[in-house]
Amino acid sequence: MAVVIDLELCKGCGMCARECPNKAIKIVNKKAIIQDNCASCGICTRVCKFKAAIFTSKVKEGAVKCSSCPVQCEIVEGYTGACQRYQNRGGTLVRNRQLVTELPNGGPLISAVGAGTSYPCCRPAPHIVQDTVDGVETVTVVTEAPLSYSGVKVKIDTNLSIGAETSKVKRDGKIIGFVDSEEYGSKMLSIGGANLLTGKDGFIVARTIVDLANGERVILKVEDGSTLELQVGYPPIIDGLQDQKMRVGCGSATIGMFAGILKDVVDEAIILDYHVVGLLSEHLAGSYVGMTWSGVIPNARKSTRGRYFGEQGKGWGGTNIENPRDAIKDVDMSVAKPGIKILVTETTGQKAALFQLGDRGNITEIPVTHEIQKAVDIIAANCEKSKVSVLYTGGTGGSARAGVAVNPIKVTQAVHDGDAKLTIGGAETYVLPGGGINFMVDVEKVIPKAFTWVPAPATVAPVEYTMSLEKYKEIGGHTQYIKPLKDFNNHKNP
Repeated sequence: MAVVIDLELCKGCGMCARECPNKAIKIVNKKAIIQDNCASCGICTRVCKFKAAIFTSKVKEGAVKCSSCPVQCEIVEGYTGACQRYQNRGGTLVRNRQLVTELPNGGPLISAVGAGTSYPCCRPAPHIVQDTVDGVETVTVVTEAPLSYSGVKVKIDTNLSIGAETSKVKRDGKIIGFVDSEEYGSKMLSIGGANLLTGKDGFIVARTIVDLANGERVILKVEDGSTLELQVGYPPIIDGLQDQKMRVGCGSATIGMFAGILKDVVDEAIILDYHVVGLLSEHLAGSYVGMTWSGVIPNARKSTRGRYFGEQGKGWGGTNIENPRDAIKDVDMSVAKPGIKILVTETTGQKAALFQLGDRGNITEIPVTHEIQKAVDIIAANCEKSKVSVLYTGGTGGSARAGVAVNPIKVTQAVHDGDAKLTIGGAETYVLPGGGINFMVDVEKVIPKAFTWVPAPATVAPVEYTMSLEKYKEIGGHTQYIKPLKDFNNHKNP
């Protein structure tokens, strides 16, 4: 079925052009115009608020219908479908990426990258390969599986505030995820998932998952929070500021690790941190190195001895303290000794300020000495570089199991029992306990640019199952479709 635009209804808003994966729609004189490379995927018919994009019964001349997913794109000569995987070459649809067969030892025999998809679920997987590995007859089954139960977990190494937990995360104004829990030295985002993928903005959700998983740079906005510029393997850019260091620990942990060094150069240290602020002299680590409480009171809520809860903000250590002098709330002059030096720094050691207590309780900022700076530099040297990491998460059901064996439950059991190894694009996965095959994989270990998406919408992941031939027969594998690995050496697409 071809897609046409009712020019009377079209308002030229451009939504269809922005969402079209093939860039097959142009806005000319405030009207949407369909281009020759339209694959009739139907995204425009689903996003148009004015019902101007509609299907017709007309069959596009020279188009071949793709059956690799439920969308069933109609692809004309020389062009690809919406997923960008299949191209019409001379009236035949071919996978337009070479099958990746060269992999390190210990992984699958071949990868699923470039393998294509067998759909519907009752069809065997695209490739079932056999070879002898360390004397064991081994089988790898591969498919590029559309997964509507999928998403990414984004780990952002930063002390900078990005927004409150559970805050919505948007791309181009559309909700694509939310801020998840804090982790040690990092902020976490949860992007995608079945409910968002099947929601009204599912197309941009799918595109965002794939962009992040493929290492593209993506700009996101946290509701009532920060603008994030994220790319796997690179430092995050938060509100225009590129972060450099991941904290060595919370303020209390920093005191614990470096109390001996700090004690030799200052009388007191306040380590600012958005979670736990540390106070050197009061902390048990300070006591351990021979210190007693200085009388200094930090500007934070007390938790336990030498440990205080900070408030998130845009200031030092991710707290709301933007002027280091404000880190000192008060001084008990019945305890404090005039002349003491008070260091204020962060858990990353990127900023430091030094203050001295006067006779009347007045506090004056003084230059940081060389010795004190060396101590701060030791803290910084123990911090790792800040970077963005992404875990692709998914659940393999449907064709991702039925294409392996006639009894899908036996595939699941083999994976959980350790008799079958699940990899994604050649990379090891962590399979979550419990029912089903729910997995996580570090996208930096996956073959580059391995993910795509279809406008079901769902993301497409390269899934591989590797097991012994004996086990494959036991679970009811499609043994009649097995081919020797040597047939795939230097494999080329037609």
